[in-house]
Amino acid sequence: MWDMGWRQIEEIDAALAQGRIDQQGWHDAMANLLREPYLTAETPWQQSGKGGTAEDWEQSRKFVLDPVDRDGTLLDVGCANGYLMECIPGWAAEKGLNIEPHGVDIVPEFVALARKRLPQWADRIHEGNALTWTPPQRYDFVRTGLEYVPADRRRDFVAKLLTIGDRLIVGPYTVDVGDEQTENDLADWGFTVAGHVRKPHPNPRGVRTLCWLDQS
Repeated sequence: MWDMGWRQIEEIDAALAQGRIDQQGWHDAMANLLREPYLTAETPWQQSGKGGTAEDWEQSRKFVLDPVDRDGTLLDVGCANGYLMECIPGWAAEKGLNIEPHGVDIVPEFVALARKRLPQWADRIHEGNALTWTPPQRYDFVRTGLEYVPADRRRDFVAKLLTIGDRLIVGPYTVDVGDEQTENDLADWGFTVAGHVRKPHPNPRGVRTLCWLDQS
């Protein structure tokens, strides 16, 4: 597995499956796993979950805009400290596009940090569980990771996000070369994958990828 902390995540998933915690307990445990490393990180990209250098951040995240093909609004689900929000307008401008970023995160401390870092956008940064959160508006684009909710709620999560945005971008994430499990899961759940992007990873065994779905 490519994600940091995967052993801890497996333990949290097992606790939910065994009934030792409920859905809220799962979200609380995941927040506790991320809170300290994010809040004590030294760089803004580390506060958003990416180690390495600024160049590493850009190579692993900039292509999130590949599916963005017009001006509009973009909601970053799981926005953490807001650094992706901060980067998006500049990256979009390189494509000749005007994108207005918005964010939502379930962890109160992350929301507070994002609002502190980006006071001009404080009213666009929301606290809530995106699975149940009622947004103040619709969005042209929504970006998320499926790992933000328990496995048995991911179909509902995708369906919910497709009701609040016209195009749902899933990723970016890193997998083994040839691994299409996420896209296969989406198809099994009855969704049509409209497109995907693959980018090389420094480790030749891996690939950076994302996919997107359009509202029917």
